[in-house]
Amino acid sequence: MTPSTLSEIQAMLESQFPDVQWSVDGDGYQYQVEGIGDHFEGLNAVKRQQVVYKVLNPLIANGSLHAVTIRTFTSAEYAAR
Repeated sequence: MTPSTLSEIQAMLESQFPDVQWSVDGDGYQYQVEGIGDHFEGLNAVKRQQVVYKVLNPLIANGSLHAVTIRTFTSAEYAAR
């Protein structure tokens, strides 16, 4: 895991969705991204992942990001966990 990649992923997500609370972790190959926010309200699981992948595609295309697990929640969904 390179700190620059973690911070780059975090910065990209926060710049596109500042109203979402993001958490990013990883080991240099597999990354875990979790987003909590009402931006995901009304979106099914596939649409939520598409939104996140759209932001991360440049890192996937240049080989910086190989595998990512995405978990997204609305504020209410996260509170109910």
